[in-house]
Amino acid sequence: MILSSFRKVNSRCKFSDMANHNLIKIGVIGVGHLGRFHVEQLSTLENVELIGIFDVNTEECKKVGAQFSVSIFSDADKLMEVCDAISIVTPTTYHFEIALEALKMGCHVFIEKPITETIEQAQQLLNHAEANHKIIQVGHIERFNPAFLHVKNKNLSPKFVEIHRLAQFNSRGTDVPVILDLMIHDIDILLSMVNSSVKDIQASGVKVVSRTVDIANARILFENGCVANITASRISKEAMRKMRIFQEATYTTVDFLKKSVEVYHVVDKCPIDMDENFIYPLEGHDKKYIIHEKPEILEHNALREELKHFATVIQQGEQPDVDGQSAAAALHLGLEIQKIIDNSIA
Repeated sequence: MILSSFRKVNSRCKFSDMANHNLIKIGVIGVGHLGRFHVEQLSTLENVELIGIFDVNTEECKKVGAQFSVSIFSDADKLMEVCDAISIVTPTTYHFEIALEALKMGCHVFIEKPITETIEQAQQLLNHAEANHKIIQVGHIERFNPAFLHVKNKNLSPKFVEIHRLAQFNSRGTDVPVILDLMIHDIDILLSMVNSSVKDIQASGVKVVSRTVDIANARILFENGCVANITASRISKEAMRKMRIFQEATYTTVDFLKKSVEVYHVVDKCPIDMDENFIYPLEGHDKKYIIHEKPEILEHNALREELKHFATVIQQGEQPDVDGQSAAAALHLGLEIQKIIDNSIA
């Protein structure tokens, strides 16, 4: 058993002393490319009061402050002092230090993925959050992708999962290997769907243009027999974010980029209320039919929904869907994959 210690035990446990229906006072630390979007979305949420922003790049901070009419702080601790919660949108190397200080100062924390650089750091944050009755939510944004939200409650029982996440090269994010930059999204998605511990991992990867691994593939075997094949690349010509789920009598594709879903499933009885163009008799089986469905997906801004969820669970005193334990589990598996790759190319 490779991975089990960070599995959620009770993801909806109540923190009764936190329940509060007032506006949640939030500050943002780190207002670079992604942090700017956090500021933009937080400034529009009805259950949030955006208190202020901080960034070591004072010029960038001034620009963002002026653009969104939000207060600028020259000291991160001063911002934390007047906030209920902090959104941390800095390079990964600073996540632990900032989050730990925020927790000590009584703030709930939202941390962009990955949660920290090491499992030891993640565990320290979890311990501090639990001891101080504070929430940690981590920015695995694909959990809020409208296409994934459509399928996540569809009684999934995967036997085989194949995921491709390919992106054009961007120097932003290359401070960590592609496993923790891109693949971590799909590791988190996978662990949220497969209710089983990891039994075995096979992985390979290569450095192409940066100092860390740019292309990686992992084959993951779970204790319940499910197999997952994940590929991530940050030097592709065209972007792709697609997942295929195979289970008994059902095949589902999820396109995270196009926000679309297609489902093929086998039934024993021909439905009479469906368009005949979506019903195919299964050759050689007189009483079986393949139903093709392409449901309408209602689009929304995933980051907005993610941050709204963060503020809402603070108000309601509940744990978020992507809590610190979930993020630590994804980090744990990601680091295991990275270790295997590092050993193979050493």
